[in-house]
Amino acid sequence: MAGTARPVVLITGASSGIGEAVAERFAVDAERRWRLLLAGRDEARLGEVARRTGGVDLPGDLGDPAGVESLAARALEREGRVDVLVAAAGIGWAAPFTRTPPDVVERLVAVNLTGVVQLVRLVLPGMVERGVGRVVLISSMAGWAGVANEAVYAATKGGLLAFAESLRYELAGTRVGVTAVLPGAVDTPFFVHRGAPYHRERPRPVPARRLADLVWRSVVHGRDEVFAPRWLAGPARLRGGAPGFFRAMAKRFG
Repeated sequence: MAGTARPVVLITGASSGIGEAVAERFAVDAERRWRLLLAGRDEARLGEVARRTGGVDLPGDLGDPAGVESLAARALEREGRVDVLVAAAGIGWAAPFTRTPPDVVERLVAVNLTGVVQLVRLVLPGMVERGVGRVVLISSMAGWAGVANEAVYAATKGGLLAFAESLRYELAGTRVGVTAVLPGAVDTPFFVHRGAPYHRERPRPVPARRLADLVWRSVVHGRDEVFAPRWLAGPARLRGGAPGFFRAMAKRFG
């Protein structure tokens, strides 16, 4: 993706879950031999992932504006460029909106949306200038359809979808692409951290390694939208074409 040089991928949330699995998947791409820049808050776990994958650990908090600025600066200082950004960092919260504390609202928006937008702002100009690159945003079906008791989380993920679509229009003709990844549930510690286990029968949680492979494929093949599992594209289209019917079915079957 950058001439004969080894391409550089910056992966956030790489200390666990989806980000960790994405780092492992890019690490075994023998053809492209990616240079991995790994960001995360858990310094010990991030260091372990970096050692296992041959990446460089760049610990920091993306919920803090200074942390975002620092991450971008360190990444560019280290490699001189970022060819691919995989924004996998994210947090959740499960509770009725009326019982969601204000500090939780602020943290969700900061980590899941504001921090991502600001990081893209810092690395995207270099991609455009070089005429090559891809931004991968890990959104959620919650951002497409909404989920009861996850209103703020869904709002942040919906914001990423609108951000991705808008960027695609702006970047037309630049050879810089934007991928939105829309998983249902993913088998990671996410649900433990949010304080409520996953309880729905469908969709069944997707293995993190499977989602990571879809992320890698979206970069290699230039895909703009990825559903996981793939059949979720059907309900997504139904919501767009028949929202009233979709809401009725969602209320009935969850």
